[in-house]
Amino acid sequence: MLVGEIRNQINSIWDDFWSGGVSNPLSVMEQITYLLFIKRLDELQTVEEARAQATNKPIARRIFPEGRDGRGDDALRELGGLPYEDMRWNKFKSADAREMYRIVDEHVFPFIREKVAAEGGAVAKHMKDARFAIPTPALLAKVVDKLEHIPMADRDTKGDVYEYLLSKIASAGQNGQFRTPRHIIQLMVALMAPTPKDVICDPAAGTCGFLVGAGEYLRDQHPEIFRDETMRRHFHDGAFHGFDFDPTMLRIGSMNMILHGIENPVIEARDSLAQDISGEAERYDLILANPPFAGSLDDEQVAKDLQQVVKTRKTELLFLALFLRLLKVGGRAAVIVPDGVLFGSSKAHKELRRMLVEDHKLDAVISLPSGVFRPYAGVSTAILVFTKTGVGGTDKVWFYDIKADGWSLDDKRAPLLTDNKLGVTAQLTEAERGKNNLPDVLMRWADRDGAEAKRARTDQSFCVPKADIAGEGAYDLSINRYQETVQEEVVHETPAAIIAELKRLEGEISEGLVTLEEMIG
Repeated sequence: MLVGEIRNQINSIWDDFWSGGVSNPLSVMEQITYLLFIKRLDELQTVEEARAQATNKPIARRIFPEGRDGRGDDALRELGGLPYEDMRWNKFKSADAREMYRIVDEHVFPFIREKVAAEGGAVAKHMKDARFAIPTPALLAKVVDKLEHIPMADRDTKGDVYEYLLSKIASAGQNGQFRTPRHIIQLMVALMAPTPKDVICDPAAGTCGFLVGAGEYLRDQHPEIFRDETMRRHFHDGAFHGFDFDPTMLRIGSMNMILHGIENPVIEARDSLAQDISGEAERYDLILANPPFAGSLDDEQVAKDLQQVVKTRKTELLFLALFLRLLKVGGRAAVIVPDGVLFGSSKAHKELRRMLVEDHKLDAVISLPSGVFRPYAGVSTAILVFTKTGVGGTDKVWFYDIKADGWSLDDKRAPLLTDNKLGVTAQLTEAERGKNNLPDVLMRWADRDGAEAKRARTDQSFCVPKADIAGEGAYDLSINRYQETVQEEVVHETPAAIIAELKRLEGEISEGLVTLEEMIG
């Protein structure tokens, strides 16, 4: 959790961009990502230099080559350009504003596009299209100075700083579709309980929030990962895979992963619904995702192997088909879908629901409040939890109706409780549980094969047998289909009592009419 002083420093940087003429939140985030990447390159070389000095060996990995880059003004060209050493953050940060701007614009950005990007790496490979878009030397100098003074020495602070920057995108009301609320991510990750051996994928990665959440869970719950070299290398190099087709998201998502301490995540440029996935099929143990929905693709845009799973052009259904293709047998998923997926009446809707229930194991349907994604979307959604089996396995489905997630459900999304009472691990009183259902979801999920199976359908959570869901062939998964309300007892009066009451009213009316006639007379 960031302290107020650091939040204020970040807010100040954001305001500087705004007043300096960069008003698009995504552009601000992208330019900050570039600067953090440049700063990180310098830090990596500093580490390599310290290691070489300590071991009395040559530098194993030189990020900034020796020599000059061949760029610069006429005087520098005569000397062969600018020394690569002068492109390091620790060198140019002390230059005056105009000189700093010239170095970053003419030398540093071409360097990361042409040399660093060519070497690959989680973020570097997405830097080939990096464009410097800070308009003035004064703004660059301000931002560099403020980033330099934000304490980001440890992994936790780096990650929290970047998370807070990402939250600014959502709070600005623009491009918020790229960001699922952090506490909803934490809930879904905790439901799935990733293991150190899992290979985890988000095929609509965006800012990589789900992958970051899975990484944080593994750090907290499985510290043994970092005492075993094989597990440690899997964590850094093989556990996390994300796809996106937006170059900006690829850069931002990769940086988010790295600042959260995951050295080499596999974040790839891929249109998940359009490209053939034969090389990725049945590769993943766990999928966590909140894919874009309410879209429709032309038939020729949809990958043929997805059309073989289900014949549809709707993106929300195609993503479900994709998840089933990507998962290994025994693999599991927790994904967000719009409510229409749960009860839609088209042939494709029914067939996908039938597949989940009959061909695989549908574990849970968790209804989310309609305000969860405000201010940029008010659509009603649910979390589907399922396991790919290929041979069925659904005997009952657990339903939970989340009514409160700890935040107001209007456009302000203001916290309803103090920080320590928010999220999935909070210890809450009975009254507080009414404002934050998330810890209760986890507690009841853990007991879904025990007491939960006996709950009445009037409760907030309950189980529904497969036979009831399959009943009429529609495989309706809407919680409203099965949830029952408590009927208040109504006292029915006898016909005689009703007649007596009508006569009483008739008498009062007649008496009133007589009085009125007397007054007129």
